Amino acid sequence: MIDNFKTMFFVKSSLISLYLALTFPIPLISTDNLKLISSITFIFGLFLIFDVTSDYVQTCDTKIVYKTSFISKIFGKKSWEIIWDDIKLIKSFPTSQGSKVYYFITNKNKNYLVPQRLDDFENFLLLVGKKTGLKVDNLTYISPLWTYKLLTFLSILMIIGELIFFTL
Repeated sequence: MIDNFKTMFFVKSSLISLYLALTFPIPLISTDNLKLISSITFIFGLFLIFDVTSDYVQTCDTKIVYKTSFISKIFGKKSWEIIWDDIKLIKSFPTSQGSKVYYFITNKNKNYLVPQRLDDFENFLLLVGKKTGLKVDNLTYISPLWTYKLLTFLSILMIIGELIFFTL
């Protein structure tokens, strides 16, 4: 059986709404000779954000696969694949912001970042624990979910403010 775990909705929405809040006014305030290029750049950037946030994890009975988008590959983010039996441990490392990132460490001592921004993260962890036999109780999201929700809310407020300003 194959399971797919997509990027969390609130991670996507926070990045997309922040992009919109920061770039939406640019085509509107551009000079006439730059309106077309700024509009095209805005649409292209929006496409990039949608593409970059479409990475996902796929699992089956034998392996776990992290699939990146085309644009992510261009920027150096690689897809990877690990056979469940090759994972010997999950190691945590602190971040400069005070949270933790986790890595799958394989029998060949290769490190693969554990995706921590997935929808249905709890079921993902249950599956990882079941397939590897490793303890996954301490694994959490990289950032609390409220941070993504707050960023989305603030970005939407910015967009509303910009719409009000440009319609007056």
